Amino acid sequence: MFRASSKGSIWIALMVVLLLLSGCGAGGAGKSVDSGGATGTDKGTTDTQGAASTDSVRTIEHVLGKTEIKGTPKRVVTLYNGANDVMIAYGIKPVGIVESHGSEPVYDYLKKDLAGIPTVGLETQPSLEEIYNLKPDVIIATRFRNEATYQQLSEIAPTVAVNEVYEWKETVKLIGQVLNQEDKGTQLLADWDRRVADFRTKMGDRLPIKASIVNFRADHARIYYMGYAGKILKELGFTRPPAQEGDQWGVKVNSKESIPDMNADTLFVFNSGKDQAAIEKNVEAWTRHPLWKNLDAYKKNSIFKVDEVNWNLAGGYLSANRMLDDLYKMYDLKS
Repeated sequence: MFRASSKGSIWIALMVVLLLLSGCGAGGAGKSVDSGGATGTDKGTTDTQGAASTDSVRTIEHVLGKTEIKGTPKRVVTLYNGANDVMIAYGIKPVGIVESHGSEPVYDYLKKDLAGIPTVGLETQPSLEEIYNLKPDVIIATRFRNEATYQQLSEIAPTVAVNEVYEWKETVKLIGQVLNQEDKGTQLLADWDRRVADFRTKMGDRLPIKASIVNFRADHARIYYMGYAGKILKELGFTRPPAQEGDQWGVKVNSKESIPDMNADTLFVFNSGKDQAAIEKNVEAWTRHPLWKNLDAYKKNSIFKVDEVNWNLAGGYLSANRMLDDLYKMYDLKS
């Protein structure tokens, strides 16, 4: 980038001094995409922490292999919405994010924290060129979304991954490792555990409650088993109907004859899609069917409409707490 002249020695001396002052830990500093995301910190990684760990190389094992990370990354690109969420839980802003599904560019609850941060495309198809242009120190990915392009991503920057987009606890742990903030991650999960214990204590004898998660689309319905919300409900003391046991995400149902498969003491229901008129028409067709009125949850007046972002799409630590907030309100508990 610089060319030595015949007057050389003075320039060489100046360059040596500048290199010594800047040190090895400059990372992405000075390459900010916007004023809010330069270092990617609110509380963040301090310069002292960065300098202290610059010489160390850490090997992080993850679902797609082993990745070496030098020092404390300052420029992080996240390739799924759960990682966007968890980075903010750590108090650190990524320098690049994927767009939120159905609520571009980001979900409302994260708009303030992620304002001005460039997007690198959809979670389902991020742009390698846009990621490269951001000059990340590390990329946070998932096997589910990014396995096919993992090698290309790794050529851009060290890339680590969790298995599924909804594995928010694994995301908390992985990002803690990446950022050299494992103690912070431990604290976040301990705070969650305390809230879970508080909820279960306050629910008392009302638990366990057999629950189904039902999703209506424009032309069909879905029953969710053990995805994001399903795992959280299980941790909170809810159970599933025997027909819904299993580790798969759930099942797509087209026939209203499948309504009995939804049967539970409580139903948590959310809608998905952009064609609101078609969705509402479909919801009406299902919920007016005689089999719907035979559901235990219908008879007990225990059907709750829930927020799709908190319960399905966001997939992060903050959204898990928002889902738990919803449940405190539903059951008239003080949080």
